[in-house]
Amino acid sequence: MFAIAFTPALAAPLPDLGNVGEEALSQADEARIGREILSQIRDAGDVVQDAEVNAYLARLGKRITSAAATGNDFTFFAVDDNSINAFAMPGGVIGVHTGLLLAAQSEGELASVLSHEVAHVTQRHLARMRETSTHSQLWILAAVLAGVLASRSGNSDATFGALNAGMGMAAQTQLAYSRDFEREADRIGMHYLTDAGFDARTMPAFFERLQQGNRYNDNKALSFLRTHPVTSERISEGQDRAQSQPVRMKPDSTDFLLVREKLRLNTLSPADAVPYYQRALADRRFLSEGAQHYGLARAYLAQRNFAAAQQAASDAVRLLPADPMLYTLQAEIALSAGQTQQALAHYRQGLTAFPASRALLLGEVQALIASGQQGVALRQVQALLARHPADAELHRLAARLYGENDALSYHAELGHAFYFEQMFESALVQYRLASAAKGDNFYLRSSVEARMREVEKALKARAAK
Repeated sequence: MFAIAFTPALAAPLPDLGNVGEEALSQADEARIGREILSQIRDAGDVVQDAEVNAYLARLGKRITSAAATGNDFTFFAVDDNSINAFAMPGGVIGVHTGLLLAAQSEGELASVLSHEVAHVTQRHLARMRETSTHSQLWILAAVLAGVLASRSGNSDATFGALNAGMGMAAQTQLAYSRDFEREADRIGMHYLTDAGFDARTMPAFFERLQQGNRYNDNKALSFLRTHPVTSERISEGQDRAQSQPVRMKPDSTDFLLVREKLRLNTLSPADAVPYYQRALADRRFLSEGAQHYGLARAYLAQRNFAAAQQAASDAVRLLPADPMLYTLQAEIALSAGQTQQALAHYRQGLTAFPASRALLLGEVQALIASGQQGVALRQVQALLARHPADAELHRLAARLYGENDALSYHAELGHAFYFEQMFESALVQYRLASAAKGDNFYLRSSVEARMREVEKALKARAAK
């Protein structure tokens, strides 16, 4: 279903779903609802702000949606939550809990969940639920979206109390309809999974492993099972469908292996991280030896043991294929050790091999700032913005570089950052400050005034709903 856990402290007003009897949600309405919920999740601080993690999810998601030839614009992002879950929101916005990335024992298992969520979107399950809705079904929909509006799962009793309160107002036949959605997402998602080059068997295998884990009171697995009810019948159907598909023994990508270790470090204390990786390497308990050295290097970096971190990073580079994340690791170690020129060299070597890597591009800018080359850094950011004008993080970086020296540009760039994150109230504040700031950049003032009128109009339209 379209749900994740609900925490009352983070709850926000539900998007207006309209009155009973209206026509089904249009795709424009779905996109609007999805953007609003994502903005609220971002405001709550639950979106993982890591260029490498989100870039990896975007690439994997693009692989699935391209194979599905969906024609939809999708947004994939990571949610800082150790429970095993993922969710699809209206408009193709798909969140993946960090716990799911760590629980997946192969890239195919992760891809199977993303394929399932993509199928929820392409089959427009939210609109179809609304299309046949009665008043009680709108309670289901409201409860589901209430779960999406808060991304943490620390209070599972409140979560499922909220969901059950809505569902308790619906007839059993309506609940069965939701189960039909889950089965349809399994069936169509499996097609997407195989068309993307993954083994179809990973989908029922992962669901079965979660179901078995639930028998041993694995609360993390329970989070997924409660929002995506898995029955033995569904697993059996998936296994039967998978038997007709060819076996694909596809190795995991290096990015998948490294992203998992990067996220794992967030679950380990600095004191526990180094011993964890040392034991894993000694016992040969890992999916990838190179990825363990990568994790060990980051663990040493957190302790500021730069010599040990550099050695572990060298071992990772020796054992793994070339990857942008290995260059950023080496650069971050050098930068933290005060070796700014060495850090710049690593970033530039990486960009020679991977010129489109966002993490490397942003890292080079940070290294330029650290080396006192703010002017060069600003020109780099401006060049990136010319190619990616809707990138909120780049606008924030530009604002930082303008700083007190150019108040007009500083507030304009912050306004753009909020604008592209759909945070219109904050954007309007910054645009007004920019309008009042000194400066003779006529073109920039004109663009700020135009954007300010656009934001005011959007806020009035939102208030009228």
